[in-house]
Amino acid sequence: MAKQQRFCMKLVREVFKLKWEKSKSNREIGKILSISKSTVSVYLSRVKTLGIDNIEQLNQLNDDELKEKMFPRTKDKYNEIDFEYIDKELRRKHVTLMLLWEEEAQKNPDIFGYTRFCGLYKEWKKDKKITMRQNHKAGEKAFIDYAGMTIPIHNNKTKEIINAQIFVMVLGASDIAYVEATHTQGTKDFIGSNIRSFEYFGGAPEILVPDNLKSGVNMASKYEPVINQSYRALAEHYGSVVIPSRVRRPQDKAKVENGVLIASRWILAKLRDMKFFSLDELNEVIWELLEEYNNKKFQKLDYSRRSLFEEIEKNELKALPTSRFEIAEWKKAKANIDYHVTVDGAYYSVPYKIRGKELQVRLTNRIVEIFYQGKRIASHNRSYKKGFASTIKEHMPRSHQEYSEWSPSRMINWARTIGPLCGHLVKKIMDEREHPELAYRSCLGIIRLERKYSKERLENACKRALKIGATSYKSIKSILDKGL
Repeated sequence: MAKQQRFCMKLVREVFKLKWEKSKSNREIGKILSISKSTVSVYLSRVKTLGIDNIEQLNQLNDDELKEKMFPRTKDKYNEIDFEYIDKELRRKHVTLMLLWEEEAQKNPDIFGYTRFCGLYKEWKKDKKITMRQNHKAGEKAFIDYAGMTIPIHNNKTKEIINAQIFVMVLGASDIAYVEATHTQGTKDFIGSNIRSFEYFGGAPEILVPDNLKSGVNMASKYEPVINQSYRALAEHYGSVVIPSRVRRPQDKAKVENGVLIASRWILAKLRDMKFFSLDELNEVIWELLEEYNNKKFQKLDYSRRSLFEEIEKNELKALPTSRFEIAEWKKAKANIDYHVTVDGAYYSVPYKIRGKELQVRLTNRIVEIFYQGKRIASHNRSYKKGFASTIKEHMPRSHQEYSEWSPSRMINWARTIGPLCGHLVKKIMDEREHPELAYRSCLGIIRLERKYSKERLENACKRALKIGATSYKSIKSILDKGL
């Protein structure tokens, strides 16, 4: 219908008739003739420039004459269409070539068909040497990789040379890049580089596309890649998802590989004769060159990566969360019979029914989180004190909750009712273990031996145990059983 209307001068004349004779508004005319209000405005504007403002003047021209005056043909195929604008608009969300062609058709009813429009756009891109294979939507994707080139860092004290790795993230729509040097390509450095990239851009994309890096992808696969736990947690924190580039799919890698190539040419190659003595020193130079790179205009285009980013992509990125992602370390663990997992010499409780199960532990500088089958079952403040125990009362079985309110002094005072040596033994156990549940259970068991063996025998057993350094419930009971 729209295509037929473009060549129907009868419809064009109806626009003027309704405007001049019926005094209809542009909106009313559009509704009556089933065309857009903007199309009505274009027709009226073009006739006005011809000096025609009434039906009598209009009727002096036949259809061909009116058409030629209103929609003069152009010899240059690019004159009527701003393909630079088209290219920018295509990077916005939900914008398609069909939509842009329809908008052009409203402004110029004599425009060529959609297929020709697409062909001319393709020719324009070729003329401009725009080599992107895909038009990525603003805020949608970020492509991540490391450059093949490394930069040596010299340690003056040890004379050691470390080859710094070069991290590159490129946003899909604007082509703006973030580049930095790190000591390694390990998970901690990789996660840190991603965080700093988001902070540089002022937001995070919807999708992260790493090139199957080991620090981000545990197992590369065409259909079901296995994402590193830390990287998946990072993505969730920033509201993104991780979709690695597909194995043996070069079109997936073109964007970041092009970004890496250009970064290597414009940034790294300029550093080839420079000598660096620290990572900070190297990054200061990289970031200075990075700004030049991002602000340099595209070849044959009148805008830069930075200006395109500011115009179409910056506001489409996801807002950064209020808290910065904490880089975490993941470990496998198993809760002992006392329903605590051990992390660097400290103990953290889990629900007692989970004891003996395989668990995953996420460690940050501040927090210890424990997961079972993908679900978080416990969270504790992290301690770096050996022997420290963090126990949540609800994790205990009922029998243990009964004495969870006990204090060491209360337990020691109870032991002293049996005798000073029993009190001394219980205090020694408390001082050595520093794990409340284990210490309380052991001490309570020793105190209750008085019911079976008498206070006197238990006190003597404690004396012998202290002498030989056998401070445990099992040792005390063995001494009593053997009558020693």
